[in-house]
Amino acid sequence: MNEIIKKSSIRSVNPYTNEIVREFTEMSAEVIEEKIITAENTFKVWKKTPLNERAKLLHKIAAIMREKRESLAKLATLEMGKLYREALGEVELCAKIFDYYADNGEELLADKPLDPKIGEGYVSYEPLGIHLSVQPWNFPFYQLTRSAAPSVMAGNTVLLKHASNVPQCGLAMEEIFLEAGAPEGLYTNLFVPGRNIESIVADDRIKLVSLTGSEAAGASIAAAAGKYIKRSTLELGGSDPLIVLDDANLDDAVNAAVYGRMHNAGQVCISPKRVIVLREIAEEFEKRAKSIFSSLKVGDPMDAQTQVPPLSSEKAAEEILSQVEKAVAEGATLVSGGKRIDRPGAFIEPTFLKDIKPGNSAYTEEIFGPVFMLYVVKDEAEAIEVANATPFGLGGSIFSNDIIRAKKLAKSIDSGMVFINKVTESLPELPFGGTKKSGYGKELSPAGIYEVVNSKLVYISEKGQ
Repeated sequence: MNEIIKKSSIRSVNPYTNEIVREFTEMSAEVIEEKIITAENTFKVWKKTPLNERAKLLHKIAAIMREKRESLAKLATLEMGKLYREALGEVELCAKIFDYYADNGEELLADKPLDPKIGEGYVSYEPLGIHLSVQPWNFPFYQLTRSAAPSVMAGNTVLLKHASNVPQCGLAMEEIFLEAGAPEGLYTNLFVPGRNIESIVADDRIKLVSLTGSEAAGASIAAAAGKYIKRSTLELGGSDPLIVLDDANLDDAVNAAVYGRMHNAGQVCISPKRVIVLREIAEEFEKRAKSIFSSLKVGDPMDAQTQVPPLSSEKAAEEILSQVEKAVAEGATLVSGGKRIDRPGAFIEPTFLKDIKPGNSAYTEEIFGPVFMLYVVKDEAEAIEVANATPFGLGGSIFSNDIIRAKKLAKSIDSGMVFINKVTESLPELPFGGTKKSGYGKELSPAGIYEVVNSKLVYISEKGQ
């Protein structure tokens, strides 16, 4: 692609330097129409492609991603500032997701016979058509993979609208599909701004839409999908609690809370954004957490010693600082950080807040950056009250040496996922998704593939009945 122009809304800006790297033209309505036509024609063939042939393609994509892992990781680091070592891990996770659906897709999509007590028949899992996938920048390969792998295995074709600040990652994924031998139109990258998405959703040839992004973006997509009667799934972030009970291993809990929060510079939907600690252990927990904070190294995301890279953009850095300043103005205590770092790039100091009370904006908002928020509670009941005092419900964690106690507490957390003695994470085999304003629908695991198919009942009666 050589359509480099000036002042495009679709461009790579290296957040480590804030220098523009590359810009792309927005696709015209005519070009988008050509892409949709190609995707529709490819679907008519791909839906008839045997499952084992689809699986071979997914395995090939996984192999290419592993071969290109270093160049792909560098691209993610360049475009959104991710630590290079974390980007390498992201690429490997993508390969595992492609392999998972390649290994299991044929079994998952096989016709499922009805219980003979019900009658003779089966449920058939059939592809829907063109899948419009709208994805964010924070995991520029994983987010694409999470929606694409099950959908392509199921027989759909995919149109990707990636975040405008990671266009080269979106383009790279399309090139990987083509290198693997995918037909043109099976997976298509669109260079379009967010304002043009509703017109694509409205197209009758688009059969399903998935979005990972902000609450506002999700509301817009959900409204459009509802208006045009399209199947949709949404993952809209969260303000995940991490509860530390008084019988927890403190070293494990502190390390998980701090390093889990700083992962990807805090730009993770399932990051432990609110750390809730019982009063009996709060003083010691805070002491150990502050000790780690004081040693965190901020710097070059390509440097293996760096622990906190820049944020994804100047806009992101400014928004996070604004949220921190507002929280402090509303009564929160700033333990450390809270300022820009005097150097080029979208850097802010790792920030530690506590004494965040109901009524403070930070009590319910998602802060999508390296901001650690500590809550001290008197008992389990108050821990659950704080944990659920947010409009979001994506993930959550509980640290305790009493697993029975932790499992009981997990049932009281309003979220789509709860991890015990571990920070919430994403694995190919595990269903990923939330509740409340964190969205609806599941991705990954068997559940992910059933979101992108028509589950058709075929029931057989005796002749004449």
